[in-house]
Amino acid sequence: MNAAYIALIPALPLVGFIFIGLFGKYFPAKISGRLGTLFLAVSTCLAGWEAYQYFFVSGAVGGTYQTTYPIRFSWLEFSPKLIVEIGTIIDPISVMMLLVVTLISLMVHIYSAAYMRGEKRYSTYYAFLGLFTFSMLFLVLSINIIQLYMGWELVGVSSFLLIGFYYDKPSAVAAAKKAFIITRFADMFFLIGILIVSYIGKSLDIPTLISNLSHASSFTITSPLATGFMGFSLLSWGLLMIFIGGAGKSAMFPLHVWLPDAMEGPTPVSALIHAATMVVAGVYLVARFYPIYVFSAPDVLKIIAITGAFTAIFAAIIACVQYDIKRVLAYSTISQIGYMIFALGLAGWGVNKYGFTAAMFHLFTHAIFKALLFLSAGSVIHFIHSNDMRDMGSLRKKMPLTHIVFLIACLAISGIPPFAGFYSKEMILGVAYQTNKIIFIIGIITAGLTAFYMFRLYFSIFWRDKKVQIIRGNAHGSASMTIPLMLLAFGAIGAGFIPFQKLVTFNGQPIAMESNNIVTVLAIVIAVVSIFISAFIYLNDNTIPTKAVKRLGGVYRLIYSKFYIDEIYLFITKKIIFNLVARPVAWIDKYIVDSSINLIGAVTTEISISIKTLQSGRIQGYMSWFLGALLVLVLIFMMS
Repeated sequence: MNAAYIALIPALPLVGFIFIGLFGKYFPAKISGRLGTLFLAVSTCLAGWEAYQYFFVSGAVGGTYQTTYPIRFSWLEFSPKLIVEIGTIIDPISVMMLLVVTLISLMVHIYSAAYMRGEKRYSTYYAFLGLFTFSMLFLVLSINIIQLYMGWELVGVSSFLLIGFYYDKPSAVAAAKKAFIITRFADMFFLIGILIVSYIGKSLDIPTLISNLSHASSFTITSPLATGFMGFSLLSWGLLMIFIGGAGKSAMFPLHVWLPDAMEGPTPVSALIHAATMVVAGVYLVARFYPIYVFSAPDVLKIIAITGAFTAIFAAIIACVQYDIKRVLAYSTISQIGYMIFALGLAGWGVNKYGFTAAMFHLFTHAIFKALLFLSAGSVIHFIHSNDMRDMGSLRKKMPLTHIVFLIACLAISGIPPFAGFYSKEMILGVAYQTNKIIFIIGIITAGLTAFYMFRLYFSIFWRDKKVQIIRGNAHGSASMTIPLMLLAFGAIGAGFIPFQKLVTFNGQPIAMESNNIVTVLAIVIAVVSIFISAFIYLNDNTIPTKAVKRLGGVYRLIYSKFYIDEIYLFITKKIIFNLVARPVAWIDKYIVDSSINLIGAVTTEISISIKTLQSGRIQGYMSWFLGALLVLVLIFMMS
């Protein structure tokens, strides 16, 4: 594809952001939505065409998908060896991400036209959506770590603006600040990490870094700079810090606490954050530097795998007891991202050719069915004006389309064949089974919990016998809300049939998938059993949940309170950092630093007052001082 066309893919959302942001207030609000959607539609078509050309026409040479740089130019040149470039990288994962980001963003743009109708800041909302989409596209196309960091921070700023869109709502403002602060904390490690890696790799260019740090003959691997401390090389520490930055964006434990609160933003924004932009940025980051991790830091990959596995089951347990439907989906996202992360981590444990592809495949399928889940939940919320599943029930008759597409999404995320999630999740579990049985057991338990809490949500919304107060007459809104649901539903059904193992692999070469019958049967049986258990408990109104809560007692309260992680953070922040660090520092600043400066100022003022008469402007005074000095000099001369 022409380089100009590739440049247009991220440029069009940026143009939409600038134009709508500056001039949106001068024309009717609906025009802003249509313009923003038009820009995204063109960008999506270009991304789709690029994906088709790359994967099926010209991307492969000799059976291997090539990495190309259609746009590449020097931006800042500090020295011949220190050059910051701006450009675009085209390879299997960047092309896949272009398609995912633009497609999901387009669905959100179309859906928002009806969902956000009547909002006072309708034009601003569409401008922010354009900025968010541009930021993620800019990130995935980056060829330089400085460009990557710019896109990374733009994604953080965009999420802050959209999570806090309802700026007059205190909970939304608090959620936006929480997301921004936690991800900034992680980004500090990310910045340190990329500086360490670039220093050791002798370049800011990502392809050059990968080349320098992923081959045995590389001078950087055997140099003294590669040594470190605490059993980790300096390069491993740098790569670990890069992962911490990714863990912050992808809401991995213990940096996950911002994501459930981010549900305070508009529901379509939640779909975009969870499916295609912010939370998958961390997965993309590890995938982008994957060759360096595999060759230079296999010890860090073990940490990545363990972190992902623990996060997956931890979040799934919490999701089982939440009542806010958006928060159930939020914890579901954290759990599914954990799946992707541990698949990448396991990829370095001897099954390199499968783990990478499995993680990317699950990212692709998850983007589709998670966007469908959030937009379906948005339709329910739009219909009854409540997020609490206890206020819902029997909506299958009033919302038949939403009921069907939500069921499809639940089957997909639960790993029921032939829906999309089955194929990608089976691939991840297969990698875990071959590599690490403990993580496999965690993964299979998480799969059962996922099916349980998703169908708990499904039965509570659509089947439980309960009278629901209807707020809106039209259960599905306008066509702009139903069309994205139907398109995503088709994707949730058919995306699993894409021959992903031939398209997106760690080295650009197709791999032959080896299906494991034990894993396949076990995963399906556990998912089906979990669905039946969920149906037994939640299909009809009964006392089983209440009895279970009483029987579990403190364990239930612990899980319902999300293991008190937020409270621990507040305790550390307010009781330790504020009291033991911030207050002493403030006292020193006020009474020592400020007092010292004030004392210097006071002394200076007194001295100036005492000597200001020396230069009063009165001639007689000057003459008196002159004669007095002359007399002193004469006396000194006479005495000498």
